[in-house]
This record gives sequence, C-alpha cells and structure tokens, in this order.
Amino acid sequence: MAYESLLHALQTKGKLSASELKKVERVKKSAMGDSLPQLLVKLGLCSEADVADAFVESGQFEKVVADQYPMEMQLPDSVSLRFLKQFHVIGLHQDEHEVTVTMMDPEDQFAIDALKLATGKNLIVKVGLLSEIDTALEVQYGEGRSQMDKIVDGLTMEDIGEEDLEHLKDLASEAPVIRMVNLIMQRAIETKASDIHIEPFEQTLKVRLRVDGVLQEIEAPPVKSTAAVISRIKIMAKLNIAERRLPQDGRIKVQMLGKELDLRVSTIPTMYGESVVIRLLDKENTVLDFQALGFAGIHLQRFLDVLALPHGIILITGPTGSGKSTTMYAALKQLNTSARKIITVEDPVEYQMEGINQIQAKPQIGLTFASALRSIVRQDPDVIMIGEMRDLETARIAVQSALTGHLVLSTLHTNDAAGGVTRLQDMGLEEYLLTSTVNGILAQRLVRKLCIHCKLPYTPAPEVVAELRLRRFAPEGDIVLYKPVGCAACNGMGYRGRMAIIEFLPMTDPVRKLILAHEEAGAIQKLAVAEGMQTLYENGLDKVVQGVTTLEEVMRVTSEA
Repeated sequence: MAYESLLHALQTKGKLSASELKKVERVKKSAMGDSLPQLLVKLGLCSEADVADAFVESGQFEKVVADQYPMEMQLPDSVSLRFLKQFHVIGLHQDEHEVTVTMMDPEDQFAIDALKLATGKNLIVKVGLLSEIDTALEVQYGEGRSQMDKIVDGLTMEDIGEEDLEHLKDLASEAPVIRMVNLIMQRAIETKASDIHIEPFEQTLKVRLRVDGVLQEIEAPPVKSTAAVISRIKIMAKLNIAERRLPQDGRIKVQMLGKELDLRVSTIPTMYGESVVIRLLDKENTVLDFQALGFAGIHLQRFLDVLALPHGIILITGPTGSGKSTTMYAALKQLNTSARKIITVEDPVEYQMEGINQIQAKPQIGLTFASALRSIVRQDPDVIMIGEMRDLETARIAVQSALTGHLVLSTLHTNDAAGGVTRLQDMGLEEYLLTSTVNGILAQRLVRKLCIHCKLPYTPAPEVVAELRLRRFAPEGDIVLYKPVGCAACNGMGYRGRMAIIEFLPMTDPVRKLILAHEEAGAIQKLAVAEGMQTLYENGLDKVVQGVTTLEEVMRVTSEA
C-alpha cells in the first residue's frame, strides 16, 4: 500500500488506530480527489503536525516551519496559484538547475511530476503544515504582505500590565486594533463561517474560523496585541473588561459587507489570557425550509404528520452544532399561524421570529427552563418550545403540558433517535409517561454540500457499490458519485453550504411495547428500521448517490460508518 511508512509511523506513535485506518482505506476507495494525508487531516483522525512529523520520521524529508517561508513568490508563472492551493505546495527557492518546494504531501507523485514538467528543473521536496503553507501562499501571491501585516505596521504597542485598565481601553479604541478585529470579522463573513475562535497562547495568538463545521486557521494579529484585541471585542459586546477570572457572555449587533449580523460572544479564562468564541448568526442566510435543510421523501412526510398532531412531544436530537435549533425554528415557522399561540423558552434566543413569544432563560435570577415552563402553561399556549431538556424537572413539566393538550417541541443531546428514549429513562422519566406523550424523535447531523460549480463525477469501483449496498438507492442505471475539486465560488474548498442527514423515529405501538418492556436502544432502532426508518448513515448514503455530498462527509459525521 502507498504511504506505508507514513501509516506505520503514525500507528507507532499511537496517532492512528487499526479501526481508524480501515475507515480511511474505505473512504480512499471512493474519495479520488484527496491524497491519504489530506484525508487523515480532513476526517479529524490526525493533526497537520502529526502528519508532517510522521513524514519526517518515515522518509527523507526535512520539515519547514512557518517563519522559513519567503515573502516573495519563488515559482515561475507557469505554475498556477490554483494548482498550488489545491495540492498545498509553496516554493522555497530556486536556482538554474533546482527548485525547492514545501508540500503538505511530499509523496504525491502526480503533483511532483507536474511541478517538474512546469519548471523544467529538478525538484527538492520538503514537508510543511497545510495551514502554514496556505497562509504563506496568501502572503506570496498577495502584494508580498498580507492585510494583517499592513495593519500591524501602524500598531505601536509597548508591554503593558493587564491591570492598567485605562491604557488597555485606549489601546482597544485605537484604529489599528479596531481594523484588526474588523478584518477578522470580515474574513469570517466572506468565508461564511459560523464561529470565530480567538485563542491566546504563550508565544502566539491563534485565530480559527469554523466554515461548514470544519475549523480553518487564518492569519492572526501579533501576540503582543492579544490583550488589546480581546478587550476590543469585550467592549463591543458590552462586557466587563476588568473581569478576567470568570466566563462572560454578550452580544454584538454589527453591519458589515452589506449584512446585518447578530454576534454571540463567549469568553473563558485560560492560562495565557481569555479565549473568545464568537458565533455569527446571519439572518439573511438562515433558511427555514425543510426541503432546503435536507428533509425529503417519506421522512419529511412522517415528520410533518407528527408535527400536525394537536398534542404530544416532538424531540430533536444530535450533538452540539448539528443544526437542531434551525430545524426547531423551521418547525415553529410551519406551526406559526394566527390560530395558534406559541411560546418558547430558550437559552439563548438565537433567532427572533414575528408572532412568537420568546423567553430568554436567566438562571442567575432563577428564571430556569423549569420555572419559566410553570408560568408558560398559565398563558394558554397551543405550542410550547423548550430550548433543551436538561433535567428531570423540565422533562416532567413538558410531559404534563403534553398530557393537558399542548404540543411541545424540545431538543436532547443524544447520538441517535432511539438513544433519545434511553436518555429520558436515564433522567428518571417513567416509561408509561414517555410512551403516552412522545410522538416522535428526530436525530440529525450536518454534512457539507458539494459545490455545484466544480464537483467532478466519477464511477465508484464495483466492490465499493457492493460493500455499501448503494444499489438500494439507485436500482437502475449507472451509479455516479462526485468528488470535491475547489474553485473561486467555494474558496477552493470543493464544498459550499451544509444540509441535514436525518433519521426519524415515530412512536408506533410496537415501539411503545418495546419501551414498556425496558428494551435497550439497539432493539428499538432495529424495530424502527424494520418499520421503514432510514438510519442517519443510510440517509447520508442516499444523498451521496444523489450527488449532493460525498461519502467522506457521511463517514466524518456518522458513528455507524
């Protein structure tokens, strides 16, 4: 197998288990666009540094660090920037006979041969980190200096103690610091990021953006500006800049690049300062339409049927960041008519909706989900939405509300639909109450959608079709899958936007019997599948065959794979 020495080095260091290796090999059969090292990083099995260090140990490669990259481009014009970005290659230096390059994957023979052909010279290959190569390309192919560098030029910053609050306030209000924070936010909006992570360390300040669920590092301000940058964000969010020992939460409303954005800011104290996470809520890009979110066919119809019932509980489950809130708001939008009174209790209120009474929970003053719910039922609502079922008290009031004729929607943190049942049982909710009130449980994950402008079709190997039983999703004709390529429309990622893959478990009489008999989640899931439920994994494969996403994406988010 190719990359044998790399994989051996990773396994020896305990960075890759045998089961993870099998997963990579399976994805590799169908993911023709990515080399194996890129897959290891994309699937989150190894870090960029793990892969680079393993190449150094396994072969004859020398590692290049960020400050060794030259500021000016070193390769001739015959080598396009698109090629360099796609294969994560950067020129180090060249002379009459040789060109030295750094590659994320120094064993990629296709890229090496292409570079030899384009330059007409011998090639010396070194290894580097993917994010550092991409950052250096931005510097080399910009104006020799990045925008952040130009802003830093105007920054005059001596070392100041964090206790010098007035000085810190002044620095946070200076033009260079304001421009640095604005540049970070601008990059986040341009790349359609959902979160900005600003993390201080001893020698560096790291800035990462979560784009379509995957973190990407971008160029950060210098470490000496850490206190000023974080203070600037805290001032914008109306937080206490003197308080650095406790976590704080705030909001920022900002108008940028023609968009009105609602930013949620969270700070926590760490070893070297405060770590800040900013969640970007773009109202214009929030689509509250089930089909656009990825719901289709019989599963959508089953969900809508349960949503149309006059009372009972509907649960939406999945880990953090799986799109539960968006699905919940789409359901509320469907239910929001002048004939229904809808009240929600949320922490925090993410999207404000016309015609719906939304309550922001404030546990610090005693306004918890449970205490708010007790008052809500006296307000004569038809539909109640609870942001999250966190404890038995909240679950009990939800059950009582459902029994007295209300439709209750809520979320749970579980891995699959059947797991929602056991989670409620673990909380202490009796089986007879659970079976008489819960109408259905929806589980979901988010996968990245292929960019429609550059996705490339390929025919999967017959053994892949047989192993994954893809024929059940396309009984006739050729099965054609797609791989990501990368173009200007998707910022070279190959993906643009996300959609949900779902499984919906309706509470049928046979399922109720199993729950009353104290059967475990596995047995409930098995019965639901026999009754026609598609699992998350199967729903994902269905969307792969439709050409909407890739097998690699489904593997990344589902445990069943």
